[in-house]
Amino acid sequence: GAVGLVTLNRPKVNALSSKLVTEVTRCALAADADPDVGALVITGNPKFFAAGADIAEMASQSYMDIYKARLFKDLDQLADVRIPVIAAVNGFALGGGCELAMACDFILAGDKAVFGQPEIKLGTIPGLGGTQRFTRAIGKARAMELVLTGDHMGATEAVARGLASRVVPADALVDEAVACGAKIAGLSKPIVALAKSAVNASFETTLAEGLRFERHLFYSTFGTQDQKVGMKAFLEKDESPAWKDA
Repeated sequence: GAVGLVTLNRPKVNALSSKLVTEVTRCALAADADPDVGALVITGNPKFFAAGADIAEMASQSYMDIYKARLFKDLDQLADVRIPVIAAVNGFALGGGCELAMACDFILAGDKAVFGQPEIKLGTIPGLGGTQRFTRAIGKARAMELVLTGDHMGATEAVARGLASRVVPADALVDEAVACGAKIAGLSKPIVALAKSAVNASFETTLAEGLRFERHLFYSTFGTQDQKVGMKAFLEKDESPAWKDA
């Protein structure tokens, strides 16, 4: 399958306006609906993945303004995307930018990447997952420190703490993310979707419930054609199974 590539391009720092979040989500849903696309990469520019939400857009708004508009609600739809979504983060991923990256399935970090939730310095708090996904990824103590101080952390620490998958040289980051996406896209699309669902469930359920969910999804793969294709290829030492995506 092909790999979709979405590049944030809102000069100068890729500030996340509500329109930009809507466009990113629309692109992700379109890629998911395309039978030829098996993975999606979201990236920014070499200096800024996204430096945060658009403060100029939000500064004068009232509680009722953003409540009625359900500001940034479209980001929730990323969870409905079945193909894997990879964040390729170069430069600053702060505030909403960090939250967008965390809403993806995993993060590849360029060696100059910087992550943080500095909303406290603006008189507000994270609102797109920065107190929830951040804490689940790096643990309460460090998340609490970063959210309360507004400090940042670099790529090496992000990987060590589990926020990002691995560090990649900045100039090779997008190519590596696309290559990783292509590796996934070359597998069975429905089986990849089931595996993604199973891993995501580990953050939403108890261990016992998660194990039951995983077991049922495992059983369900035996109702697919691709389970037969994959196991037949393994037994025949065929390293290039002809997946049917069915």
